[in-house]
Amino acid sequence: MLFDKLTTYDHEQVLFCNDNATGLRAIIAIHNTTLGPSLGGIRMWNYASDEEALTDVLRLSRGMTLKSSAAGLNLGGGKAVIIGDARTQKSEALIRRMGKFVNNLGGKYIAAEDVGMTERDMIDVRAETPHVTGLPEFAGGSGNPSPITAYGVYVGMKAAMKHQTGSDSMEGKRVIVQGAGSVGRGLIELLAKEGAEILVYDIYQPSLDAVAKAHKVTIISAEEVYTTQADVYAPCALGGTVNPDTISQLNCSIVAGAANNQLLDEVRDGQALIDRGIIYAPDFVINAGGVINIIQEVEGVAYSKERALSMCDRIYDTTLNILKTADSSGITPHEAALKIAQARIDAIGHNRLFM
Repeated sequence: MLFDKLTTYDHEQVLFCNDNATGLRAIIAIHNTTLGPSLGGIRMWNYASDEEALTDVLRLSRGMTLKSSAAGLNLGGGKAVIIGDARTQKSEALIRRMGKFVNNLGGKYIAAEDVGMTERDMIDVRAETPHVTGLPEFAGGSGNPSPITAYGVYVGMKAAMKHQTGSDSMEGKRVIVQGAGSVGRGLIELLAKEGAEILVYDIYQPSLDAVAKAHKVTIISAEEVYTTQADVYAPCALGGTVNPDTISQLNCSIVAGAANNQLLDEVRDGQALIDRGIIYAPDFVINAGGVINIIQEVEGVAYSKERALSMCDRIYDTTLNILKTADSSGITPHEAALKIAQARIDAIGHNRLFM
């Protein structure tokens, strides 16, 4: 059963990590290293089961492979999940022990920040391994990647709007943002500056309070997320929110958000969106800002926010190209994005056969 899962997603290596002293229970998944070392964030989440954690890390690491390839980066895909409540179970000792497990992989996996982790945590990981990115700027890193991720989602959303309407203006457009975490807040700020009408939902009340204090937004309930009329639905929390139950309720014309693995089933749900006349901006294409932001650390060059933003601007044309390809080929946008990402991996892999 376990190897069946690895075969399904075509992973190279999966490491299960356990440390009784700190309470660490974690999984590191390395999906593909054809283009370069696997890079992906460490996520700390209170999973309902070990099975759920494994499925999440396998899907997320595969997404990182596709994300880096589609963005033209020389990186593979990896991910790590720590099973536990980041608010109550995280400790310096636990994070440093995680760093030791990362170090044992010898650079095949490069860790970064993800849900439940902070820049401070990355410093603790760095105490045990050099194979970590996303360090604070005062520590010589690129800092919090969330604003850059949000910018990439924003330009990808504008590209989807351009494809649908002929104009990429978000002024007056109604956008439902599901998830007011660091990336969601960054997206809301960009949309607010352009004059969009923004509706927000989050399971965490302090996040809602913060965004409502900073911007003119309308707070909605969980029940209203999928049924409320809007131009864009932007999932910016956990994945799998685009599924048969929600697609039948969606009252929007575009899905474009920051969450990873938004489609619960890539084939079924991608087609269901087309059947409903809803444009989908593939998540691993438009949320690539985070990995784009930290590539400079991996390359060992001085960090430049301007360079990161300039690289993110390419997401606009990439998204437009994918949507046009999907239309002309009669396939879903997700399938079109997969083909583009996989073609680059296959080409580089073929070259290496002759080294």
